[in-house]
Amino acid sequence: MSTLAAVPPWRGWRRWLAAPWRRWLLYHLADPHFSFMYDAPPDNEWVALDCETTGLDMNRDEIVAIGAVRIVGNRLLTSQRLELIVRPERAMAQASMRVHRLRECDVAAGMPPEQAMRQLLEFIGSRPLVGYYLEFDVGMINRAIWPMLGVGLPQSRIDISALYYDMKNRQLQAHLRNQTMDLRFETIMRELELPCRDAHDALNDAVMAGLAFLKLQRG
Repeated sequence: MSTLAAVPPWRGWRRWLAAPWRRWLLYHLADPHFSFMYDAPPDNEWVALDCETTGLDMNRDEIVAIGAVRIVGNRLLTSQRLELIVRPERAMAQASMRVHRLRECDVAAGMPPEQAMRQLLEFIGSRPLVGYYLEFDVGMINRAIWPMLGVGLPQSRIDISALYYDMKNRQLQAHLRNQTMDLRFETIMRELELPCRDAHDALNDAVMAGLAFLKLQRG
């Protein structure tokens, strides 16, 4: 068999489409400064991410804190971290303050949402995102950056709850697989024998998600 015949056809199509697809994405990007989001990600680098919010409604609530930390290879680089307090436009509910323990006076001293988003995007670059139930965090960030950029986050995402589920599923006998499973954050950390920091602190949650990702990668 020739070398050309051994190459899967989709690889050639992907290479052929990559450049025009990137041009199409950049055309729709309102601020060309952030074109780096569409660059190829650095090898073996990720960003663990978490947000604290005024509530759980992605259409109405706002981000009040962001924590992010870089992962390179098999190391969580806590020296390369981002910790931001964000000033919401509306007052916070008492229930949300009891969860993340941020007071009105704390967030009043925070930075405007657009400034926070710009710092976050610079920190992430084109690196894939890691987190616990990332869909919510990414949805909140996308709502904040859409007026700025006209696009959402393009980076690939890795959810530790999905990695953990797959790992536990593989350990079960075939007839026991695909059952309901306890995917609470504290359960995952305990099962992986990892230290638990105070939850609902954005940076703590990002660090814990990063540690869980590294252990699940090895496992």
